[in-house]
Amino acid sequence: MNKHFDLIAIGGGSGGLSAPEWAARYYGKRCAVVESRELGGTCVNVGCVPKKIMWFAASHAHHLHTAGDFGFDVTHNGHDWSRLVTGRNRHIQGILNWYDTLLKDLNIAHLRGQAQFIDSHTIAVNGEHCTADHILIATGGKPHMLPVPGAGLGITSDQFFELQERPDHVCIIGGGYIGVELAGVLNALGSNVCMTMRTHDEDFLPQFDCTLREVLMEEMVKAGIRIEPGNSTIGSLQKQPDDTITLSWGNGEQLQGFDQVIWAVGRTPNTENLRLDAAGVTTDKQGFITVDNYQNTNIDGIYAVGDVTGRMALTPVAIAAARRLADRLFGGQPERKLDYEYIPSVIFSHPPMGTIGMTEQDARRTHGGTVRIYQSRFSPMAYSLSRRKVDTALKLVCIGADEKIVGCHMIGDGVDEMLQGFAVAIRMGATKADFDNTVAIHPTSAEELVTLR
Repeated sequence: MNKHFDLIAIGGGSGGLSAPEWAARYYGKRCAVVESRELGGTCVNVGCVPKKIMWFAASHAHHLHTAGDFGFDVTHNGHDWSRLVTGRNRHIQGILNWYDTLLKDLNIAHLRGQAQFIDSHTIAVNGEHCTADHILIATGGKPHMLPVPGAGLGITSDQFFELQERPDHVCIIGGGYIGVELAGVLNALGSNVCMTMRTHDEDFLPQFDCTLREVLMEEMVKAGIRIEPGNSTIGSLQKQPDDTITLSWGNGEQLQGFDQVIWAVGRTPNTENLRLDAAGVTTDKQGFITVDNYQNTNIDGIYAVGDVTGRMALTPVAIAAARRLADRLFGGQPERKLDYEYIPSVIFSHPPMGTIGMTEQDARRTHGGTVRIYQSRFSPMAYSLSRRKVDTALKLVCIGADEKIVGCHMIGDGVDEMLQGFAVAIRMGATKADFDNTVAIHPTSAEELVTLR
């Protein structure tokens, strides 16, 4: 077998699959993908796909609680967690089967094993050497735990998807989007959830707009989620005689009585087993591979995309960067690259959040007095007959005399689907006047964005 390829991708996740697919499908290149585990990476196996299925289940639970307000006679008889997990895993297996077929159809070699660099154009997989004109590193990231005594008594967000039973009392450590999403799912499906910051100075969703953070925290508390600020720093996790887990802070205070503790304190890059030093590839202090705007590493012929670069850990970002890289390398498009500005993203919280562009706080730091904010907060018609209301909040961040829209931030039912269309307009340079000149669709929550005053 010829072990030389035009392109080898190390990592079979979103970015690692997309570049070889593009190169093979449209440019006829000989490609390989190296993956030691299942194809699909984080997104398909322990991220976007299984998370969204769990989110849908949680959303159905919310609808069941409000159905009676609209005249339905609904009896709540509990939730079958194992049935949900079985269906979710079946769906994922269908995607994995599709990936296998795709690689075979495009004659992309699937090299199963751990890749290690021998030099800048050579890798070893299971003891066999393979060479390539171009090598793409797309090994993604992995969740980590804080290095405290008893840390292993908790599980990571990846291991959450291995749970065969729903825990009754859960502590989620971390104030980021992963912790928020898991807290919402578990709470809706019946768990008693406590979410705690990992240190006394950690903020709740610190990178997101202040309005979204405020509304989501209020809605989570209304839904029964207990949100605890960090008392100092986490000291340890301890198993108790009744098999519950206790979280102890460095100052001696404790949170007690948990069946399960889930670490959601960030992710680290999967680079430690690649032998990057053999190829001379450099990383930053956290181990993320440093790349330029064209996904080039410091070594000619070696590139990196996706979570391993530490730049916007989103599946569509990895896919877009990988496809543009293939266009540049093989399609005669030397300036082809991903523009990382105005990339929309969604947190599948309850209710969901959607965001694109600059937050209000970032805009004021950068543009000062030229910033103008338009915003609205309301209870949508969907809750007009419900005893429990869930708010929606919308915000436009505008700058300059022409009020160019540089940020759009939303929270509420349906914003996860709403944002995509508005993202197109904002990326094209829309102004507040452009939004104002768009006829509203009534009655919807989305119409608020084109009627803000």
